[in-house]
This record gives sequence, structure tokens and C-alpha cells, in this order.
Amino acid sequence: MPPRRYDEIGPFSATFLVEVDGHPVGEFAEVSGLELTVDTSDEYEEGGQNGYVHKLPGRISWPNLVLKRGVTENHELLDWVMRSSGEGFAAGGNRVERTTAAVTLVAPDGTRLRAWEFEDAFPVRWSGPNLSAGSADPAIEELEIAHHGFRARDV
Repeated sequence: MPPRRYDEIGPFSATFLVEVDGHPVGEFAEVSGLELTVDTSDEYEEGGQNGYVHKLPGRISWPNLVLKRGVTENHELLDWVMRSSGEGFAAGGNRVERTTAAVTLVAPDGTRLRAWEFEDAFPVRWSGPNLSAGSADPAIEELEIAHHGFRARDV
């Protein structure tokens, strides 16, 4: 059966499967930072051409990836942060454990729709839930990941 496109399925609530070096670390409700910017600060002013300035492509930059989900009993995300910082960083010879992370858009029926792979990824921030006995808000954890760019990946 050929893969279905998201526009053939219609509006839906999706989840986002996250894998690190091919190992699933969880599903997330929200992913942000899936973008890139091409620097165009290099410009060329052509003599006699006053209608515009030639913009030339430069470096590509990517913001950090931010993942959000409800708290689970799984603590792999926090463990990953601890291996990449503090004592875990020192124990690794002061070298960051760079990995390949992947985010896959998954439809409610389990169909994998799109995927992106992030090169040289490592966690730079984790935040746990705001705890209050009187609150009805869901317990959310958030992970921020730095990387050296992404590309589309086959699903």
C-alpha cells in the first residue's frame, strides 16, 4: 500500500515520534524549531542596475528543536541531557555525545507521514512540569536540542 499524504487524510491531531540513533525515545505532542534560514547578507550592487540589488545565498542556520510532551514514567530524555552535560560530560572526556535524531509525523491511524533527520544533535535544555496540587494543568516536560541541520528522511 503506498504511503498516504497528510492532505489526503484531512484535519487531524498528530503525534511526533522522536528517535535518537534509531532508538525511539518517545512520542511528543508538540515540536517547534523545524525551520532554516539562508543568510542573504552578501549583496552585489550591479553597475547601472538601480531596480534591485543581487542577493547571494550564504550560510544556513537552524534554531534549536523544542519538543513537548506529557510527563511519562520514561526518563531517557533526562538521562540523555545528563550524559551531555555536567559530570556526564566530564566522564566522557569533555566531549559532547553527538547523535542523529529523527522526528516523524505520525497520523492517528499510525501512518508515518513525514520524517526529518537532525545531524550532530545533543540536548541543551530540559524542563519538567510546574507542580501545584491545586492545578488541573497537565504535567508537561520539554526538551531542547541543538543540531547542525536537518534533511528530509524517508518514512
